Amino acid sequence: MSPPAPLCTTPPADASDARQRLLLAGLQLFAQQGFAGTTTRELAQAAGVNVAAISYYFGDKVGLYRAAFFEPLGDVSPGLSVDTAGFDCASVPLDAALRAYYAGFIAPLALGDTGRLCVKLRMREMVEPTGLWDQEVHHAIKPMHDALVVRLCAHLGLAAADDALHRLVVCLAALGVHLHLGRDVTDAVAPQLNQAADAPQQWADCLLQNGLAMVEQERQRRAALASANGSAGVSISTPASTSASTPSSTPAAAPAEMAAAHAAAARRPVRARTKAHKA
Repeated sequence: MSPPAPLCTTPPADASDARQRLLLAGLQLFAQQGFAGTTTRELAQAAGVNVAAISYYFGDKVGLYRAAFFEPLGDVSPGLSVDTAGFDCASVPLDAALRAYYAGFIAPLALGDTGRLCVKLRMREMVEPTGLWDQEVHHAIKPMHDALVVRLCAHLGLAAADDALHRLVVCLAALGVHLHLGRDVTDAVAPQLNQAADAPQQWADCLLQNGLAMVEQERQRRAALASANGSAGVSISTPASTSASTPSSTPAAAPAEMAAAHAAAARRPVRARTKAHKA
């Protein structure tokens, strides 16, 4: 095993951009090869710096990986909270709230190849986890989900979120996620969609329009359900909870009671049963 690189205590001569070159080299190599498959020597060579520069700027390879994962997109670092002020308040119009929500999905598109590498690194992190994806889910994705749930509860007049509302928010997020996970497919079937200079803005408008349509469909579904249940004189419930919580109008006899009834009928004389049948 080769000895560890000495800790660098003075910045390299080209310190003005050495850290940025290391960051971009780390993003590319980690996205392509994963954390375990990338050596510090490869990182230093790709960035054109001494191996000791990794220790100076990032502490170690783990620190560089963390920086490459979070910094290019301006992501929330562990211990901080994502800013949801743009879409978790009832006073914010729904279209503005959804546009703010989708801004995070659009941001990587504006970064070109760097954005694609950021997405690829997250996909690799899901397959070869180091713990950073779990941190992003906890500190960024879940707060965004919860904030949009609160905003849609206010829009739909719900006292509390139900499973149908959580499904709606997951589907709203899926519109943005597919921009990245399905990027290769989009480039194959309709390459012009991502080649236009204003592609990020076009996608932002499209996400907003379709998101608003999904929310409106959910509002209409709930209104129709409320109307149907109101006409029948029963309480409102979601389709999922109706089958599970609505009791049968004719309670089934307990197995012991049914067995006793069958036994009593079997003990009756044949003549008596026949006479009763004729009557």
